Amino acid sequence: MSALKKIATSLPEVFGLEPRVFGDERGFFLESYNQRTMADAGIREAFVQDNHSCSSRSVLRGLHYQVKQPQGKLVRVVEGEILDVAVDMRRSSASFGRWEAVRLSGENHRMLWIPVGFAHGFVVLSEKAHVLYKATDFYAPAHERTLAWNDSQVKINWEIDGEPIVSAKDQRGLAFSDAESFE
Repeated sequence: MSALKKIATSLPEVFGLEPRVFGDERGFFLESYNQRTMADAGIREAFVQDNHSCSSRSVLRGLHYQVKQPQGKLVRVVEGEILDVAVDMRRSSASFGRWEAVRLSGENHRMLWIPVGFAHGFVVLSEKAHVLYKATDFYAPAHERTLAWNDSQVKINWEIDGEPIVSAKDQRGLAFSDAESFE
């Protein structure tokens, strides 16, 4: 049995990964990262930074991307549940402007691979969530862009009732038609 199960999404380059979990009366064990296993799944990029956020229910972070020093991200949740979203920002792509959303949780142990060229964001569905993600390039605030989480053209279904809790920076996100994109 393979160490990782690859799960296709509607965006060919964005995919889920489900690790093999070994559990017994003591708890569980899983391999959250293995360079060789990830390469076999199609992720050959090197990671240079790990990030960890903790957020409360209905907190929405994103949609972020960097126009220079773009980041691929491998996202997972160790506690709680989120709806993780990727939006294709590549003009040359057949899926330009399309989005995918995947539920990640501490229970399902799934990860989501979001390659360079996509905006990324998530909303917390549980009381709180600890989100960890590996990035393929360093955070570069001067090159960070924010796509409006509620863009009327992209029309993401965030699967929450009511308004999310959004930072001042993310409230200033640009409409898809005005946002910088990749070739």
